Amino acid sequence: MKLPPINYRLSAWLLIMTMVTGAGFNAVSAQDLNQSWVTAWAMSPSTLPPGMLPAETADHNEFDGQTLRLIAHVTAAGDTVRIRLSNSHGNQPLHIGAASIAEQSSGTGIDIATLQSLSFGDQTSIIIPRGATVFSDPLPFPVAAFSNLSISLYLPEPSGLPTTHRAAMQTSFVSESGDLTRAASMDDAHEITFWHYLTAIDVSGGEAVSTIVTVGDSITDGVGSTVDTNNRWPNLLALRLRNEAGMPTYAVANAGLSGNRVLHERSPMFGENLLARFERDVLALSNVSHIVLLEGINDMGMSVSMATDQQVSAGQIIAGYRQVAERARAHGIKVIGATLTPFEGAGYFSEAGEAKRETVNSWIRNSGFFDAVIDFESAVADENNPDRLPAEYTSDNLHPNDAGYAAMANSIDLSIFDQE
Repeated sequence: MKLPPINYRLSAWLLIMTMVTGAGFNAVSAQDLNQSWVTAWAMSPSTLPPGMLPAETADHNEFDGQTLRLIAHVTAAGDTVRIRLSNSHGNQPLHIGAASIAEQSSGTGIDIATLQSLSFGDQTSIIIPRGATVFSDPLPFPVAAFSNLSISLYLPEPSGLPTTHRAAMQTSFVSESGDLTRAASMDDAHEITFWHYLTAIDVSGGEAVSTIVTVGDSITDGVGSTVDTNNRWPNLLALRLRNEAGMPTYAVANAGLSGNRVLHERSPMFGENLLARFERDVLALSNVSHIVLLEGINDMGMSVSMATDQQVSAGQIIAGYRQVAERARAHGIKVIGATLTPFEGAGYFSEAGEAKRETVNSWIRNSGFFDAVIDFESAVADENNPDRLPAEYTSDNLHPNDAGYAAMANSIDLSIFDQE
C-alpha cells in the first residue's frame, strides 16, 4: 500500500503549535531548566532512632503543629533561589503546610523586609511522599554570599520520624505550636542544633560558575568547631576561594555526615554508607564540577570493634574510593583526594587501624589516581608525634577544633580548582 506524501509545511506548523500550547502547562519546568543553578548550601540527611528527638517534639519522636526555623549559611550569591526538601528517611508522607525564606537578623529574628513565601508547583503547601525529595519553585530573591538565610517550615500534622542532620554546628529553632512562617521572630522557640528536611539551597544569577562538594564524615561536618561560627574547613575553603584574586567563583556545598563510613553502616543516625548515599548527597546537587573526598577514618576505627563482616582492609577502602571517583567522573566531575588526618588517642584508635590509615594515605599521595591531592595529614599532624593531632588543634584526638580546621583549609593549594 502506497503511503500518502508527507506535508512538511503542515507538520512543521503542528510541531510549532504543540510547542507553544504546551509551554503554558510547563512554565515552571521550562523556567527551571533555563536556570543555571549552583548549590550554595547542602546537608546530608539521616535519621534518628525513635525516642531520640529533642524534648520539644511529640514524645521525642515527631513534630506536630509546629514551625521549624532552620538557619543556613550560604557560600554563593544569586538573584533567584530554590530549596530542596527531603522526606528520604521518613516513615510516612510529610505535610509541609507553609514555607518561607528570609535573611536572618539574629536568633529567631528575620529581616522582615526580605520575607517571602515559598511555593511548590504554584501551591503554598505540599505533601512529600515517603522517600521523596522536592524542590520549591524558583523565587526572585537576592542572596548575598556568606549570609545566613532563615527557612521556616510549618508542619501542621504529625510528621513521623524526621529526615535530619544531627551535627549541624548551627543553632536553629522549633516553635511550641502554630504557623509562624511569616512571623518576625519566634519568642517561644526552642533551640536545636539539628537541621530537618532542608537538604539544599540553590541559587542562580550570581557569579559562581559551579559547585565544589566536600564529601566526608564528622571532620567534614565540622564536629569540634564552635557552634554558629561556620569554622568548618569547607566554609573556610569557600572564603579563601572568594578572596583569591583571579580564581573562578564557586559555591561550596558540604556533604559531610558525622559517623559515616565508606563501606558500612553502624546506626541509622550515621546514614547510609558513602557508596549508597553518593548519588543523592553529591551527584544530585546542582552543577557540580569538583568533589573533595575525605572519608575512611571511621571505617578503620570502627572495623576493629565491629562484627567480622564489617571489618575492612586498606585495599577495600581504596576500592571504595575508586567506585566513588568513577561515578563522579562519569558526570564530568573532577575528584580530589585528601589524606586522612591522625587519630591516635581517639576512643577507637588501634595499631591495626593506624596501619590501614598509613597505607591508604600513601596510595592517595602516590597512586596518581586523583585529579589532585590535598595533604590534610601533613597540615595538622603533631611535629613530635605525626600519628596524633597536636593539643592546640583538638580536644578529643579525632576532631579538629577551630584552629585545626583553619590549618586544614589554609593548606589547600587553590590552583587545583582553577579551571583556566
